[in-house]
Amino acid sequence: MAQKGDLLSFRPDIKVLDATIRDGGLVNDFYFTDEFIKALYKTNVKAGVDYMEFGYRADKEMFDVDKFGKWKFCNDEDIRAIVGDNDTDLKISIMADVGRCNYKEDIHPRDESPVDLVRVATYVNTMPAALDMIEDAHNKGYETTCNIMAISNAKESDIMSALEMLGNSPVDGIYIVDSYGSLFPEQIRNISEQYLEIGEKYGKYIGMHAHNNQQLAFANTIEALTNGVSFLDATMKGMGRGAGNCAMELLLGFLKNPKYQLFPVLQFVEKYMVPLEEQGAVWGYDIPYLITGHLNQHPRTAIAATKEQRKDYSSFFMEVVDKD
Repeated sequence: MAQKGDLLSFRPDIKVLDATIRDGGLVNDFYFTDEFIKALYKTNVKAGVDYMEFGYRADKEMFDVDKFGKWKFCNDEDIRAIVGDNDTDLKISIMADVGRCNYKEDIHPRDESPVDLVRVATYVNTMPAALDMIEDAHNKGYETTCNIMAISNAKESDIMSALEMLGNSPVDGIYIVDSYGSLFPEQIRNISEQYLEIGEKYGKYIGMHAHNNQQLAFANTIEALTNGVSFLDATMKGMGRGAGNCAMELLLGFLKNPKYQLFPVLQFVEKYMVPLEEQGAVWGYDIPYLITGHLNQHPRTAIAATKEQRKDYSSFFMEVVDKD
């Protein structure tokens, strides 16, 4: 596949989505202050970011509201308290997880909500439920994406079947998701070609959501965009579950579109992200995440090892190899 664009130009089809609250919320159970959220919103507006994801629309009957911050549930009124009428170019996103969202009741019609984009997260084996959620959100007036998780553990034939199903659905975009941070740029190149072929066939855009277990989140993101992927996820200082995500400051520093401004992001990182780390929030590359990424495993064991501040890396390696 021919490279799309070059280092001295920019592609106007590129869109950047800030997932700091949603993926970063997995680090601190979504306990962000309103000051933090408002500052992040203003930063994204100044920086020219296209979408800001406020968190999950989780089912309050499944999850105890007293054990999570409000961005686990992303009520429309809580979003509106931050953005008002959102009289900006920034669009608002939420994520709806298959099996963890009472979408028929909790996702209201678009004209009653500040949300623009509903991102449906699914595994390959729950695709029928995902399609129902996409149909529901589409009929309510939302832009929609489908984020197929853990593709590194799925059969290629199953992924292709899922892509065809999505192609025939009303979904607007389809995301490549490297959930375990196990994929390399060459694999991302091949996967993005498959997704882009479906995208071109059915008129869907393709997105990229990377994890940094092997320090490749940024590399994999720019590999995908080089191939033609147009929606790119990033987070401030890479904050996200476990090893984190593609860092917003890296991505905006790479993109040449003059609409994107790096300086507001640096100001936000300095004022809000550094103190968050100093207060004890832990994310980012560490050797346990390298090991689970290398073995193509869910990072839950690495997250536990990091919380315990384990440094016996060889013993940890043997433990997770035995689980493989």
